[in-house]
Amino acid sequence: MELKKRIGFRKVLIGAYFVAFAAYLVVGLQPAEAAKSYEIAAKLEIPSINLDTDVTELSLNGNKLDTPDTIAGSYSEERNKILLIGHSSTVFQNLKDVNLGDEIYYDGATYRIVKERFVVKSAIDMDEILEPASEKTLVIMTCAGADLGGGDATHRFMVTAVINAD
Repeated sequence: MELKKRIGFRKVLIGAYFVAFAAYLVVGLQPAEAAKSYEIAAKLEIPSINLDTDVTELSLNGNKLDTPDTIAGSYSEERNKILLIGHSSTVFQNLKDVNLGDEIYYDGATYRIVKERFVVKSAIDMDEILEPASEKTLVIMTCAGADLGGGDATHRFMVTAVINAD
């Protein structure tokens, strides 16, 4: 009689373990938040760093642009100037490896990198970055420098490219 009680208790305990484990697999491994979907407006390719990503159009949220998690975002308020932003931990993780003269393909046009620079975050002048240009110009910007937490950093790495006249 004692042996039957022990076997029954073990079966219940093992059964409870499997039920709890199955519940963990179903509930515990679900993403905390569904990935945000973006309307795709263009394609960005930088062959020299094997970058090929979708781009979504961004709009100002107060005085801030919300950066997409895994693709690039574009913002433009002036003629011939487009700002592309993205996280340095995802889409632009290899941006620092581009070189002057590298080609960039964006929205059906070919651009050539003419300038690279690291800028202290506090020295960023968005009016200057977004001012109109005489020729079609891309400015790609991502975080750089020391991590400040929350997806921010002390500096920005910026790449400027102008449309190829060829």
